[in-house]
Amino acid sequence: MIDIGSLRALTAVEQHGSVIAASEAMGFSPSAVSQQVKKLEKEAGFAVLERRGRGVLLTERGLALAAYGRRILAELEELQSTLLADPATPSGSLRVVSFSTACRGLVGPLLARLEESGAALSISVLAEDPREAVARVANGEADLGLVHNWNSVPLVIPEHLTLEWLCEDVADVLVHRRHPLAGRTEVAPPELVDERWISTPAGAICNEALLRIFADLGRVPDIRVYDPDFATHIAMVEQGVAVALVPRLGRPVLPRDVAAVPVVNPVQARQVGLVHRKTMTASPGIRHVAGILRELAGNGVPGNEVPASGVPAGGVPVSGPAGP
Repeated sequence: MIDIGSLRALTAVEQHGSVIAASEAMGFSPSAVSQQVKKLEKEAGFAVLERRGRGVLLTERGLALAAYGRRILAELEELQSTLLADPATPSGSLRVVSFSTACRGLVGPLLARLEESGAALSISVLAEDPREAVARVANGEADLGLVHNWNSVPLVIPEHLTLEWLCEDVADVLVHRRHPLAGRTEVAPPELVDERWISTPAGAICNEALLRIFADLGRVPDIRVYDPDFATHIAMVEQGVAVALVPRLGRPVLPRDVAAVPVVNPVQARQVGLVHRKTMTASPGIRHVAGILRELAGNGVPGNEVPASGVPAGGVPVSGPAGP
């Protein structure tokens, strides 16, 4: 009889490319993963890994076994989330991965709601960029992911995941109150080409969205500071040393010396959604948490301010689910 734990170890090695990477993803030591693989080889009667230089590769039969293993594990997950779960009482633990502004604007209120309701759900949260969030949900390291998709930077979703859009999150240009644009109700990209910017790090989705604003103008924004935290962006704007493109979701009330100006032609916005594996669709815990997130996003997210232009700062609901 093949052990389920050994199958998990083999599929993890295939997904992550090495025993060490698989052990980090599973939370075990490399020796524990190696022992599971050796146990599987003994049960199967053939080698599933072979040495190649300093690393390992799956043998042909190992690849075939890993493919079967993925299907078996998916069916087991679906069984556990449906037949073995009580639909009337969501319980157990869920691993959530979310980008940081959604942690503040959606996950925080979600956890507060669960605490107030006394739900028997234990939620652990990890802050990650949407691409990493999708990867973690796809390979089973997380159960639910909150992600965003800028209108100019599409997010790729694997076929075995379900994606549902929750709301649209508009981003404004933040400027110091003495800046010439501070009193404007809107601003277009050509008026921003000569500004000094603070941005998220190169390669991050929000950085790519900033670069795309000026792509049609044949210009590259003058980025003077790179920092992953939007709180730093707001502080730099308050000090008058840069301007910033900051989404409204999870954004705190802006300091007195910072003004938010909406961008038009095009409007800078990202869709916010949640992803989970299709095998978890009927999970009472997933359905309960997703329902609360829909309500929070549909009602506007607490803590968002109203920009100087008067445009509401909460997320704008997006109707209906969408596939990848």
